[in-house]
Amino acid sequence: MKRRDKSVIMDRQAIERAITRIAHEIIERNKGVEDVVMVGIMEGGVNIARKLSDKIYQIENVRIPVGVIDITLYRDDLSKKGTYVSVRKTDIPFNIDDKKVVLVDDVLYTGRTIRAAMDALMDLGRPSAIQLAVLIDRGHRELPIRADYVGRNVPTSKREIVNVIVNYPQGEDRVIIQEFIEGERNEIS
Repeated sequence: MKRRDKSVIMDRQAIERAITRIAHEIIERNKGVEDVVMVGIMEGGVNIARKLSDKIYQIENVRIPVGVIDITLYRDDLSKKGTYVSVRKTDIPFNIDDKKVVLVDDVLYTGRTIRAAMDALMDLGRPSAIQLAVLIDRGHRELPIRADYVGRNVPTSKREIVNVIVNYPQGEDRVIIQEFIEGERNEIS
């Protein structure tokens, strides 16, 4: 099915404000950033995690390490993807044992991606805590998962898609709501 843009709900400035707020919330909740690390969920969460790390550095003058996790093999819909799936490299160049891991993604929807990411993280070590930061929470949860830090809550229908475009370090960042459109049907009369 094709998609069409419905509306831009966040521009670059709105995203930057959300990143700044989330960074302050992470610092406040953790009473600083000692033992805090970030892991971006591939694809959408990686650049957001990098932006959060940069913002925390601007505020605290401490660089938060950022890792990247690929959850492909942990997905519960892997059998529906067919025989070929693209597995990319998880790159977490630090130990997560006894760390406060801030898991970062662009959109929280059903909760299944986050569940898969937590399973993948637990295979890599035993963090003292896992916190979740998302730019957009669109609802429609299927699992009991809730974000600790949310840039914006956006009620959507299931026919809509939230497309987050965040280029790092700088770019045309925006969040767009798109909707599926049905193609023209050629009916024989």
